Amino acid sequence: MSAVVSDRVLAATASLAAVQDFYFNSRYAERRGQPGVADFTFGNPQEFPLPGLVQALHRRADPQDQGWYAYKTNEAEACAFLADSLSRELGLGFSPADIAMTPGAFGAIALAFRLLLAPGDEVLIPRPGWFCYGSMLAAENVKAVQVPLDPVSFDLDLAAIEAAITPRTRIVVVNSPHNPTGRIYPREQLEALAALLERASARLGRRIFLLSDEPYRRIRFDGLPFVSPAAVYPWTLIDYSYGKVLLAPGQRLGYLALSPLMPAADRRALSEAFFAAQCSLGWAFPSALMQHAVPDLESLTIDIAALTRRRDRMVGALSQWGYEVIRPEGTFYLFGRAPGGDSDSLFDALADRDVFVMPGRVLDTPQHFRVCLTATDAMIERALPAFQDAAARLAAA
Repeated sequence: MSAVVSDRVLAATASLAAVQDFYFNSRYAERRGQPGVADFTFGNPQEFPLPGLVQALHRRADPQDQGWYAYKTNEAEACAFLADSLSRELGLGFSPADIAMTPGAFGAIALAFRLLLAPGDEVLIPRPGWFCYGSMLAAENVKAVQVPLDPVSFDLDLAAIEAAITPRTRIVVVNSPHNPTGRIYPREQLEALAALLERASARLGRRIFLLSDEPYRRIRFDGLPFVSPAAVYPWTLIDYSYGKVLLAPGQRLGYLALSPLMPAADRRALSEAFFAAQCSLGWAFPSALMQHAVPDLESLTIDIAALTRRRDRMVGALSQWGYEVIRPEGTFYLFGRAPGGDSDSLFDALADRDVFVMPGRVLDTPQHFRVCLTATDAMIERALPAFQDAAARLAAA
């Protein structure tokens, strides 16, 4: 008897099994949201939302015409505003037609996959990396090929990328600033990758595209610069989310943008396909309210100085107790190797004290763990003794 659920969804379920089990069936699931828990797992807010966000939504909720809450697609006002803003931010000449409005970066990634991929294609994704790429590709009947980052620096491993490319490769995904390591890839790495993809495309006789996953682009530390791959490789699509910089992931707003350096015919073909692709994804446009609010939201950001302070506090304390942690250059995550190389044991030791981190098996790196720095200062101070005790406990084991 055939399965009720489609093979594609079953494959997506298998890809998401670790994160689904962690979220719904683990010790974390039992305690999530309860008083006294120090939750460092996902990028959720631990404080009330930015006042500017709340004010913008209140202001834009008041209808200005009869069509204020009508069906919305890629609204001309939002796309024009973002084309101008993105041009100034990245130093590239975007036009409104290059922009598709999406429900967060999640929706933008899904749109890029729908636009470019056919069943049987392959997509190169980083390991460690975001845990939803694989399930989204499985649902498209596309193979996700994990390519490890450099095991020491977590830079792009260009040799590994080149070795993974096959005649079926259609997209290479680059995530910078990178979740979970916080690495920001410099221009010279991106230029080397661009040259590699150009050579591979010519050799295969088939264009390989690059998806630049940039939801943390504006969350950077120490004044570090950011270069988008769209500036060095013409066949780049950018996905972006406001949910990170606003720390409001439940308000879904993002976009997909085509590199202005892409040949005009290719840009036009993709932009003309936006509407049909977004309809096929289930009307994958942001709500009317979020699109109206774009000009108000563009300049808002979480407190980077406070985030820097929390990063430095955690890195300093954990390093002192023997944890091997990477000092993140961007994002709001801290990534490290568990004492003894067993993140499940670390997870349990911390959970005994109601402190929860993301174990590395969820990110397919079982020796590591991830800490989300969207915590409050008080929560960090309450949790640090548990990290110290866990290190001592694992060292003695």
